[in-house]
Amino acid sequence: MRTAALLLAAIAGAAFVTSANATIRLAGDRGGLLIAYAERFSHARASGERVVIDGSCLSACTLAIGLLPRGQVCATSRAVLGFHAAWRPTGNGTIGPSPVATQAMFDAYPAEVQSWINSRGGLTPRMLYLQGRELAAMVPSCEGSSGARLAARHATHGQGTFASARHRRPAAVTRRPAAATSAMAE
Repeated sequence: MRTAALLLAAIAGAAFVTSANATIRLAGDRGGLLIAYAERFSHARASGERVVIDGSCLSACTLAIGLLPRGQVCATSRAVLGFHAAWRPTGNGTIGPSPVATQAMFDAYPAEVQSWINSRGGLTPRMLYLQGRELAAMVPSCEGSSGARLAARHATHGQGTFASARHRRPAAVTRRPAAATSAMAE
């Protein structure tokens, strides 16, 4: 009886936790479908969920830094962002470049990240890794903040939730400078 009462109290307490108290921890996230990540981060933005990048965040996962306000996303010292051109399935069962999706991703990133990407040849099939001091100069740090403590307590992240295509490589996509807008278009 006492165990049932404690279980009911825990369930009732959980019902009063708001989304703004939640933290999404991104680590070992290989990316996947752009639309799934755009929806996920749009929901986090609207609900006030904090996103902590605490390991590898590759491909579509990197949209977190473009679709969330600066104060809602942070990176730990273990964070690594990996950028590359978007791809799409073709009618014959292979994959090919998606210039429209690649441009939409690029446009979503903050201006300093866009400059960093362009200085390395733009978004191509080759993965570009942003980490360490370079990352800390562009994405707020979680160290010493409530984000780091929350990340340690919550293991909520999308690893395995979204389809990954890390092993697939599209043809090169030439990058052109983009406006400083953050619009996510298809």
